[in-house]
Amino acid sequence: MIVTLILIGLTVAVSLAAFNDARLKQKLILWPPAVRRHREYWRLLSYGLIHADGMHLFFNMFTLFFFGRQMEIYLTMKMGIVGLPLLYVGGLIASILPSYVKHQNDPSYYSLGASGAVAAVLFAGVLLRPGATIYVFFIPMPALVFGIAYIAYSWYMDRQSNDNINHSAHLWGAGFGLMFMALLEPALVGRLLH
Repeated sequence: MIVTLILIGLTVAVSLAAFNDARLKQKLILWPPAVRRHREYWRLLSYGLIHADGMHLFFNMFTLFFFGRQMEIYLTMKMGIVGLPLLYVGGLIASILPSYVKHQNDPSYYSLGASGAVAAVLFAGVLLRPGATIYVFFIPMPALVFGIAYIAYSWYMDRQSNDNINHSAHLWGAGFGLMFMALLEPALVGRLLH
């Protein structure tokens, strides 16, 4: 579980530092014009190390803790120690690229948080164990039911675009996690469809 703990520790440390340092936050946040005009490509990764507030950070890291350790065990058996970092970093990049392309010339657009990467890990876990029980605000439900509800909610909220949350990143991160697992273990998709 060491990789999961490293990802959590790094994200918590950088987020807490950025809560108290506006310049650090501005240097790490995804601001598409800075990537495009100034070639600050690190922002396509660093945005996932900072969060809007403590609750945003807590929910992402809480979810990563529970699903990250499950996926770390599985992916380490399949791919070695690089498995979870590939899923997480791939999810981080895949989840933000559509937003970056859409807003690359928008100087008022910013995005931050690890939600897309966490969604990739979460949905990889849902595909791995669709019948597992997930507790959402203490309400138990099968992982597959949660996954469908999460996608529907994110899709709806992305269309509303009124709450300052990048729901598109949730959708693309979830899609990346599903694709990652489907390519790694195609039998998981067949099992889900039967």
